[in-house]
Amino acid sequence: MDFLQNMGIWIYFVIFFGKILEVTVATVRMVLINRGERVKGTIIAFFDILLWLVITGTVLQGFQEDPLRIVVFALAFAVGNYMGSWLEDKLAFGLSSIQIIVPESEKSKNLANVLRNESFGVTVVKGTGRSGERDLLLLHLKRKRIAEAINLINENFPEAVIVVNDSRVIRGGFITMK
Repeated sequence: MDFLQNMGIWIYFVIFFGKILEVTVATVRMVLINRGERVKGTIIAFFDILLWLVITGTVLQGFQEDPLRIVVFALAFAVGNYMGSWLEDKLAFGLSSIQIIVPESEKSKNLANVLRNESFGVTVVKGTGRSGERDLLLLHLKRKRIAEAINLINENFPEAVIVVNDSRVIRGGFITMK
């Protein structure tokens, strides 16, 4: 690690961007493991700990003479958390369920057909709400397709009640690779 100690001002850039990368990787690793992708999460964990050791070692080795390293490290940690959550949102690993509550009508049947035509599996359950008969449309889908489904719902039934939940495991059913 001595080669990292005589870098002058560049050491702050190494710490800053290295820590951002490390925390971003750690965030993605945790999400993968929580969503049941243990093998991918384990592989990423190897690189995560290597980055952590190098960056943290660099800060610890010289922080008494140069306390600015701690500030750069802490700032990068905060930015890395933001970047990790942003990246995970873009990658959208995993599965979700959407519940759509609408008044029972031809319009609700049309919504179910529109969603099915776009390769979403839709189950319709009849129910009774405060204001009368309701259709509950249930969808199970890949997280990457949530925005697409919500756009279709909003275009065809803007007053629908929409609830999105993360799902850990879905067995059977109809989920396309789209």
